[in-house]
Amino acid sequence: MATIAVTDSSFEADVLKSDKPVLVDFWADWCGPCKMIGPALEEISDELGEKVTIAKMDIMANTGIPAEIGVKSIPLMVLFKDGKAVAQKLGAAPKSALKGWLEGEL
Repeated sequence: MATIAVTDSSFEADVLKSDKPVLVDFWADWCGPCKMIGPALEEISDELGEKVTIAKMDIMANTGIPAEIGVKSIPLMVLFKDGKAVAQKLGAAPKSALKGWLEGEL
């Protein structure tokens, strides 16, 4: 399952009302570390797609939700379960570290 793009307008339906956990990657096109973890998140989405949805939100195109959540630095990954943020990870990391962190939170 590939990552999905979420927007300010689709956030409630795609993330908060999802029937499974959703990891949202807050990113921007100018962010080098964001681009570094993109392929790893795609692979993790394929590997853990049954357990979690991996979503990406471009903070330059969507400013409402990142401001509401308090995104100050990127890449920021926030895990939502049952409509609530339950865990977050800031900064780039190797795929194994990202996957291990996510599996530990699911």
